[in-house]
Amino acid sequence: MDKRHEVLSSMDKARQAAIIVLLSILAVLVIFPVVYITLGSFKSRTELLVGGAKILPSVFHFENYVNAWQQANFAVYTGNSVLIACGVMVLSLLFSTMAGYVFSRTNFVGKNLIYGTFIMFMFINVGSISIRPLFELATRTHMNKSLISVILFSAGMGQATYIFLARGYVNTVPKELDEAAKIDGCSFFGTFWRIIVPILQPLIATIALLSFRQGWNEYILPLVFTMTNDKMRPLTVGVNMLKNSGDGAASWEIMFAGATIAVIPMIIVYILFSKYFMNGSTAGAVKG
Repeated sequence: MDKRHEVLSSMDKARQAAIIVLLSILAVLVIFPVVYITLGSFKSRTELLVGGAKILPSVFHFENYVNAWQQANFAVYTGNSVLIACGVMVLSLLFSTMAGYVFSRTNFVGKNLIYGTFIMFMFINVGSISIRPLFELATRTHMNKSLISVILFSAGMGQATYIFLARGYVNTVPKELDEAAKIDGCSFFGTFWRIIVPILQPLIATIALLSFRQGWNEYILPLVFTMTNDKMRPLTVGVNMLKNSGDGAASWEIMFAGATIAVIPMIIVYILFSKYFMNGSTAGAVKG
């Protein structure tokens, strides 16, 4: 019995060691690009091009950040990115939580078909193929001259996942709460607003973080929709344009500095919502 216990204990330790090694490798793969870009933002253009695998800069060039801020028009582009990200976040929160509540608590003709269609689009990504019809739609509705079209289209693309999470989370809420609210005179929407929404705080934080990141990182849509108006460009487009700001050579050092600045707001948002993120993402993923 003691030998068997020792063998099982050794297997557990080996399994734990293998998991630690695997997670360490994954952590390095995820963190390395961020560290490389951050440190590269302090290098000169020459050092970036011929420096090879050297990570630390020989001399820290802080002027890269000044040049990036001025050349990328960060004051305007940051405002555009915040507008897009906040717009996508608000619309995603509004529609996904209400749709999740409806799919969880009501029965109507075609409910399973509609919900199944939403779930199907979680696994279908048409990518850049959808840009042309979306641009045609925006042009015909005269929405291509503002960021409203970018916000609406970007928010719509993520609804399938958010509705899936919202419905799963609402399924974990006892229906007795709805019945008690109904007895007290609450309407269907009143129950949602007064009873369900306060309970959905972890889920709301999760969707807020995911949707804000989606809007903040949006690139293809703003690139196409702001071709004729550079004042509407968000940071993702503006930072990429920095690559071509040099004379004859790509200004990677300025682009890296701009990318580092652009990451800071996402880090702040994650810190604010990370307290609820894991609870909301796991609770909303249950089968229902």
